[in-house]
Amino acid sequence: MPPLDLILTMLAMLLATGAFAGLLAGLLGVGGGIVLVPAYFYIFVTLGYDTPSIMRVCLATSLATIIATSARSVLAHHRKGAVDWGILRDWAPGIALGALAGVVVVAWLKTAVLQAIFGGLALCVALYLGLGRADWRVAERMPGLGQRLVLSPLVGFLSVLMGIGGGSFGVPVMTLHGVPIHRAVATAAGFGITIALPSAVAFLLVPVPDAPPWTLGAVNLPAFLITIAMTLITAPMGAALAHRTDAGRLRRIFAGFLAIVALNMLRKAAGW
Repeated sequence: MPPLDLILTMLAMLLATGAFAGLLAGLLGVGGGIVLVPAYFYIFVTLGYDTPSIMRVCLATSLATIIATSARSVLAHHRKGAVDWGILRDWAPGIALGALAGVVVVAWLKTAVLQAIFGGLALCVALYLGLGRADWRVAERMPGLGQRLVLSPLVGFLSVLMGIGGGSFGVPVMTLHGVPIHRAVATAAGFGITIALPSAVAFLLVPVPDAPPWTLGAVNLPAFLITIAMTLITAPMGAALAHRTDAGRLRRIFAGFLAIVALNMLRKAAGW
């Protein structure tokens, strides 16, 4: 049994992290995973679990939380008729296969490599959020079977390497191919389930030496449960606040915040 002061410190930090992730998810429409992974890493390292495999716990736990948050989001969007079930049906098998491939790769990589991957991909997402325009297009329809066989596993694979749902990669893919932004966001929530469910189950079978207390496979159960509870409370607050603020300005602010997080991850990966 860990000491009481360690348990209380971990509890307080996880409560704050879950609340912040939920607020951002509701405010900006981005998945909490892109915030949760670096936050989990900071928490576990602060608590003394700075091991070569700790990033596996961060990625796996983040993906486990996405099962619940994406399912809730899909149901809400479905009630408004916003989910494109045709796109989801066509893309889900490839995304799930890519996600499972991602789990295999994560299970073999050390923390420093995973930090570098997360930092590099997060920097790309930050640049897209900060500089991307709603009218950018590469085509007016979604890719056919040939391109989909490449792109759908890639979306799942890269998302698992970052511990995130389908929004950060799925939404740009869809909007760049002519899907309206609201429909793309709603459908990407379904991508999130397709990514998170198989990968989180697979991560339960991935052992992590010297993991934080109450970790099953690579999923830390306290972090999972507390994050889910807090996002249920704070995500609606963020959504309500979003209607009273300028969305474009918020995206640029978050892009700057994410760029700083990404660069810090790259710094740590380099050992600086």
